[in-house]
Amino acid sequence: MGFQEYIVATAVPYVQSLLDSNKIDLKIVNQRQTKHGDFRRLPSGKMTITVNNNLNPNQFLITLVHEIAHYMTFQKFGRVKPHGLEWKTTFRDLMLPLLRPDVFPSHVLGPLALHLKNPKASTDSDPKLSLVLKNNEAKEGTIFVHQMEIGACFMYRNQQFKRGKLRRTRIECLNLENKKLYLFHQNAEVELLS
Repeated sequence: MGFQEYIVATAVPYVQSLLDSNKIDLKIVNQRQTKHGDFRRLPSGKMTITVNNNLNPNQFLITLVHEIAHYMTFQKFGRVKPHGLEWKTTFRDLMLPLLRPDVFPSHVLGPLALHLKNPKASTDSDPKLSLVLKNNEAKEGTIFVHQMEIGACFMYRNQQFKRGKLRRTRIECLNLENKKLYLFHQNAEVELLS
């Protein structure tokens, strides 16, 4: 199955032209916990991009273009900071033709346009954008940390935590076993304990 099955049809010709003109080897892979996609230069010199297969069409498209921007930045500038100015400019330039209502839903366009003013290393680093990309809904049986009351307890990766206060963009949470404080992304999906 090609990438076409994972994104909105109106974006396919543009993305196909990016892949064809850059001779990129794209692999769609099973979900990884720590990343949505990546770009790598293999020891053979071959360039490869991977994107997780569990992403919704908006997340998939943004992630794919994000990784193509890494490839194009490497081709143009060589080794530079992974999410430095060169990458940010390339990513923004590649995304601009896609900022249309026939590609992204209207509720995504605003937060995405704001995100592109100074793109982060991940859409998950942008709380407003990551929330709209999840359609403002946590997976069944989970809740977003920011939706919980301070003091509420929850499970995350088989450990119990207690929600604390918001600290700029992250939420302090106390691990009830080791008594250490951890900073959680506002949109982390956790299992609320009663």
